[in-house]
Amino acid sequence: MLILLQHNYESVGVLADWQIRSRCEGDSPMVEPFVLDLLNPASLDVILGPYIMVEDPSNFDLIKVDISEHTEDNPWLLDPGEFVLGETRETFNLPDTISAQFVLKSSRARAGYDHALAGWADPGWAGSKLTVEIKNNRRHHPLPLYPGLKIGQMVFHWMDETPVLNYPNQRGGAHYMNHQTVMPDIAESRSA
Repeated sequence: MLILLQHNYESVGVLADWQIRSRCEGDSPMVEPFVLDLLNPASLDVILGPYIMVEDPSNFDLIKVDISEHTEDNPWLLDPGEFVLGETRETFNLPDTISAQFVLKSSRARAGYDHALAGWADPGWAGSKLTVEIKNNRRHHPLPLYPGLKIGQMVFHWMDETPVLNYPNQRGGAHYMNHQTVMPDIAESRSA
């Protein structure tokens, strides 16, 4: 017995520039603000926002720090080996058929920045700025951080089917939904 499933295969894969643009300029923008100059052939550059979270030597928790007064000429300096959480300027509203992945800009990686590869966004994740993990891999020199720094890019993946459970409806809850600032680990379970 042969069962035929109907699929729209031409729409599966990484979104092209014109597909990203059409989903960001419509009535329900996938990314806000959308800046056309940040659009790449298969991704959208994202900008570092005004808040980071730094380690507190006297406490396990991270402390939120406002770096909005820092600029390219007067940056906040990320020391060698130091780890911070940053936020994107952009707010994301992913539809139920699109997931996304944050990756560093290659120029940032070559300068010594590192990312913990935890930048996956499930379909349906919405109302939130992306929290990004940033580390200075250099041994002797600090790296600059400031609002407006082009820190990475989002690659959008178009799924061939809508998932049974999108991000807001997943088992265990949507811990990082509707957050407009950098977020520490708030998951109830610390196990992976």
